[in-house]
This record gives sequence, structure tokens and C-alpha cells, in this order.
Amino acid sequence: MIRGTLAGYFSFIFLRWILGLFAGSLLLVMMLDLLELMRVASESEGAGLGSLVLISALRVPALMEEVLPFLVLLGSIAAFMELSRRMELVVTRAAGLSVWQFAAPGLAVAVVIGIVGTLGYNPLATALKLKADEMAADTLGSVQNVLEQSTADAWLREAGAGAEIILHADTLTGGGRELVAPIFWRYGPDGRLAARIEAARATLEDGAWRLEDAQVAAPNADPVRHAEYELPTALTPIQVRESFAAASEISFWQLPAHLELARAAGLPATRFRLQFQSLLARPLLLAAMVLIAATVSLGLARFGNQARRILGGIGAGFLLYVLTQLSRDIGGAGLVPPAVAAWAPAVVAAMLGVTVLLYREDG
Repeated sequence: MIRGTLAGYFSFIFLRWILGLFAGSLLLVMMLDLLELMRVASESEGAGLGSLVLISALRVPALMEEVLPFLVLLGSIAAFMELSRRMELVVTRAAGLSVWQFAAPGLAVAVVIGIVGTLGYNPLATALKLKADEMAADTLGSVQNVLEQSTADAWLREAGAGAEIILHADTLTGGGRELVAPIFWRYGPDGRLAARIEAARATLEDGAWRLEDAQVAAPNADPVRHAEYELPTALTPIQVRESFAAASEISFWQLPAHLELARAAGLPATRFRLQFQSLLARPLLLAAMVLIAATVSLGLARFGNQARRILGGIGAGFLLYVLTQLSRDIGGAGLVPPAVAAWAPAVVAAMLGVTVLLYREDG
């Protein structure tokens, strides 16, 4: 492995390209997000341009986490191209260094970005996203539900004095204050089902759920429909949001606590476990992106066909993204363990990259 000044120089090239692409993409995503916010906010009279810009600025860091692997891939391809164009890779190889030695700084940069992204950037992005949702709820009012990510098939259990309620809802909006299509199962002190309550919408007020168009069905009785129905609760909007929130909206450091809460409530914790393992696997995934970039970039100066090779690298990165999402869906459905679903794409991509480089270097 190269060390000293040369290693620092190569690392600087990789870091400059990756951070430059990150900054440019952040501005582009923010502009697109701001346009969408302005379209949605056209229905609200209290939303000013300054507030929308601030909301968008707070939302964008969380959105950027999804494209981080692509940015590492494109930044690594650009770094290798720059080194090849300046003939610096040629000189390095003429000095007797192998591909593993001058690719090591890029791998180190990717691993460091992955670790910092998991331990620092992810908690910051989720905190800013939560703040943006709170500001949007105050600024945009009723149209806030358009801006929030919702979680389907969410469950929550609340144990009270002598009673227990299990809650299911299709969508959470309003920062944890509104549920769409909720179903409540209320159990008595003896543990038997006392009532099943379905509603079109439920709004959390002080100490109670206010249900709209509710149908209450008790054992051995005909269902009764109510235009409005009140159900006592001790939950707060923050508790509801944390219980129903998408796993991607929960900080890396808070995921273990949510796992314990899910286990204590007897509810499935697959989505939290999958997100936790995905964040742990991020450094390896980013390193795999550098290996993919190396396989398509190292021969540009010698063999030509630059456009085809660059498109091949981008295509390989896109294929890896599709496989990652497919693996997450399979893991989320419980067909494979969450750890396998989270780590398999990164491990497979890294092994393929190493195999191709071994073939080109020593084959």
C-alpha cells in the first residue's frame, strides 16, 4: 500500500471528487424539492418563500443518503479518469505499484465516508428531517401529509389501567397526530376482546383519539356506526411518530432502542433490524463502489472506449442499487434474515470487483 505524500494526494483526489459531486447533487435535489414544496404550498396562505427554503434545506440531507453510493461510484470513476489523463497512474504502475496499492487510498476514503455517514451524518440527517416535518406541520397545515413519508402496515400496542389497545393504521400524517384508516382492538381486564373499532381517520388530541366515521363492533352485538367517536389514550404525538415512523427516519443510535421497544410490545422488528444492518454495511457498500469504478476506469488511457466503459460502470452501479433494493424488500418480507439481506449485495459486489481486478491485474 502506498503511503506518505502519494497516498495523501490520491486520497485528496478521491475526496475532492466525491464531496464536489455531493455538494452539486445536494443543490440540485434542494432545487427540485423546493419546487415541489412550492407546488404543494400554493394551497396554503401562510407559507412564505423563506420558510419553504428552510424546510427544503432541512429535508435534503435525508434525501441525499439514498444517492450516496452513486456519488461515491461517480466520484471514484472521475478520480481514476483524472489520474489516468494526467498519466499519474501510468507512472505509478511503472514504479512497480499494483492496482491494489494505488486503489487503496480510494477504498480508505470510501470506508471513512461510510463510517462517518453511519455514525454522524445519519443521526444529523434524521434530526433535521424531524425538524423539517415539525416546521411543515406548523407552516403548511393540512397539506403537510403530502410532504411526509408514511409507513404502511404499522402496529402499536398501548397497555393502560385494566385495559389494552392494539392499533393498526395505513398511514401516519401530521407529525404523529393523524392516522388514516386506523383499526383499534380494545381488550378488557380479562384479556378478551371488548371491541373492534374501525374509522376513516383518527386525530390525536389531549388524552384521546377522536375518530371520524367510526364503526364499533363488540362481541355478540351488531356493529354501531358513529360520525365521531372518542377513545381515551395516554399516547403523545412523539410516541406515535416514533412507533410508526419509517425505519429510515430513525437515527442509527436510536435503532437499538426501537428494536427493544418492538420486542417488548410483541411486534415485528424486522424493518428496524434491516435498517440497522444496512447502516452497518454501508462502509463495505461504498468500498464496493470504488472497486467497481476501478474495474471500468483503470484501462481508459490504454484501451480507449471511454464512453462505453463509463456507461458500463454507471450501469453496474445501477444494477447494484436494484439488487440492494430487491434484497431489502426480500428481507423486509421476512424471507431471509435481515443481516443477510443487508450485507449480501455489498459482499457480492465487493467479491465481483476483487475478482475482475485480479483477472485484469494477474490474469
